[in-house]
Amino acid sequence: CAAQPLSPWERGPWTAAALCKRAAPLGPMPNEDIDVDNLEALEKYRSFTRYFRLAEKESRKPRWWKTYRQHTCPPPEPKTDISLPRAKLLQAQERKERKKILRENRQSAEMERAARLRTVLIPLDEVRAEWEKASGPFHKQRVAEHCGIFRDLFKGATFTPWVPLRVEYSPEDEYLVPVYYGNMVTPSEASSPPAVSYEADKGSLWTLLLTNPDGHLRDTDSEYLHWLVTNIPGNDIKSGKEICHYLPPFPARGTGYHRFVFLLFKQDCPIDFSEDVRPICPAWGRNVHRAGSFSFGDFLFHLCFLASGVMWGSSCLPGCCRKSLKMRTFSTFDWYRKHEDAMTPAGLAFFQCQWDSSVTRVFHQLLDMREPVFELVRPPVYHPPQLKFPRHQPLRYLDRYRDTEEPTYGIY
Repeated sequence: CAAQPLSPWERGPWTAAALCKRAAPLGPMPNEDIDVDNLEALEKYRSFTRYFRLAEKESRKPRWWKTYRQHTCPPPEPKTDISLPRAKLLQAQERKERKKILRENRQSAEMERAARLRTVLIPLDEVRAEWEKASGPFHKQRVAEHCGIFRDLFKGATFTPWVPLRVEYSPEDEYLVPVYYGNMVTPSEASSPPAVSYEADKGSLWTLLLTNPDGHLRDTDSEYLHWLVTNIPGNDIKSGKEICHYLPPFPARGTGYHRFVFLLFKQDCPIDFSEDVRPICPAWGRNVHRAGSFSFGDFLFHLCFLASGVMWGSSCLPGCCRKSLKMRTFSTFDWYRKHEDAMTPAGLAFFQCQWDSSVTRVFHQLLDMREPVFELVRPPVYHPPQLKFPRHQPLRYLDRYRDTEEPTYGIY
């Protein structure tokens, strides 16, 4: 009779080890050149410092294999820098200036006495101005990268906001609500256009953009354009051409926090944005949002709307604003790619916003549409299969398996 082949358990570990052939390594292995039979001939380290220095030197050498850190934390892909060119300051010169200021402060008897008596006052405005010039742009870039601004708007490209952009809302002219880099602003506070200021040279042209990358109701990869002012001479926003009028934030209920991003672009020359004009609703296109710009013609225009049955300040012609909202679908990446030869991003500010009661008014009166509400649909409560003879169960155990909607008063 023919002999039956042995199983791996019957062959034993030595037979299995002999049968499996290990492939040769792809490169030289560590400590290949060491003679294991003559370990006494190896040079002694004699001290931990010498061993540590040699170990660090050995760890810096390139290897043909990947380490655990390289597998778990791969290096990030290189990102395209699209920021404004800026002359680099010499570190030696900057260090000299700092040492000079420190020397003057140490030699000042008044400052020494005020510091000893704890009466010295720190000029916060000067500190902020110095921060804006030195490390502020890099801090803003890091915060924006952490919040995914560059990832969602520029597909991974990044820029350093060299131009400080100051944005302030003034709800009902009672108090100021500044926009920094991710702070909270409610929709009611942002119901009117903000005051925007920045430092600009005489004769320069700028473009201001406000977009919401999180609020599109149909396409998750698209944005809603809330404001677009182009060909701004210097820092005079009112003299720029308003391509898309200001629309208040309307984060839908149940969608969490939305990011609203202000972007400032510096233009090299006047740009024709006629293809980017968004259709403006007749009730909004009369500059009623700008303080002091309501004229007699605007009064007659709205009087005609009142005669046609449209309430003052409420929704306008049916379907008009809804079409305007549809045409506000926007992509910052595609828009910038179209004009990248003539403009460069220079400033950045953004805030976070979530639903409040004013959003309902925006949907009903301005957009003339029903307000969408997003809720979490919870799965039904899981109950294990019913037992015929349940032991150690509560008295109303069978109520779990009733086919009725009557409440069980929170026992389960």
